[in-house]
Amino acid sequence: MDFLSRVLWLSFIGCSFASSEVKIEQLPSPRSLCGEGPHWDVATQSLYYIDIEGPESTILRYDYKENKTYGATVDNIPLMTFVLPLENTNNEFLVGAQHAAKVIRWDGKSPKGEFLRDAFAVETEKFYDTNRFNDAKCDPAGRFFGGSQRYSGCDGPFNVANASFYRFDLENGVKQLKQDVFISNGLTWVTKTNKFYYIDSCTRDIKEFDYNVYTGELSNERTIFLLREDGKEPDYVLDGMTSDIEGNLFIATYNGHKIMKFNPTTGKVLAEYKFPLVSKVTSVAFGGPNLDILFATTASRDELPQEAGHLYKITGLGTSGTPGVKVKV
Repeated sequence: MDFLSRVLWLSFIGCSFASSEVKIEQLPSPRSLCGEGPHWDVATQSLYYIDIEGPESTILRYDYKENKTYGATVDNIPLMTFVLPLENTNNEFLVGAQHAAKVIRWDGKSPKGEFLRDAFAVETEKFYDTNRFNDAKCDPAGRFFGGSQRYSGCDGPFNVANASFYRFDLENGVKQLKQDVFISNGLTWVTKTNKFYYIDSCTRDIKEFDYNVYTGELSNERTIFLLREDGKEPDYVLDGMTSDIEGNLFIATYNGHKIMKFNPTTGKVLAEYKFPLVSKVTSVAFGGPNLDILFATTASRDELPQEAGHLYKITGLGTSGTPGVKVKV
């Protein structure tokens, strides 16, 4: 059995099902330097994601039926940070560049995509050399939510909270929702409680907001989870995030070797799904025909194991999620 088809069993804690039911599989996929932004598209039965920091920034599509991953670059967009399919299309996407959200066309198989137009931009002057777009998703109404980050990591004298978090919709354009951010990262909505959850990786916490489904407004910010081990900040950070239909959060950990399952109502960590060979788990998204597969992107920065940087799927979790929402621009 070669490493692409290898099955790695997970270890975890606090679960209500037998360990033999849950497994992780490395999917046929290129080794990304920094895989990010997984988005499950029901129409194409595909998972779209991005390799942000490869030799050429790449948009990727894992075809579920073919069990194969396709990739493409786009001329004149040397950096892509997120990918969101456009409403009413199967071949147009909104991708994040450094400060601009751009519309591209890609057939899902060709090695080249095509730039079509700029959609909107943020931070075009003040932070041009230091900041870039990072994680982004759509709310249930197709509004864009996404933020920026400083190029440096969470440590060191050059890391300052000069990034922001934004919303874009066709009626109101771009609105800054939150400022003084270090690395704008994981975001997800729980519609049954009208809550929105948000991660700034460097603060090592999860914020909860009340969410107005009609307007997209956020209110009543509060911290519901603070990442600490033995009373101290660990060496890893919280990265991308999604939620299941029961309202639990699934959180990727960068340098943490694991995905955490967290109940925001009780404040309890319900499980930790551990990757024995991959430390940099970057983001997660539910997908598959029944939306019960948890896909995970990973990074290979400074990672010696060849398993790092590939796309993975976790099955047997006993829950499901919701598909990605197409963006309206």
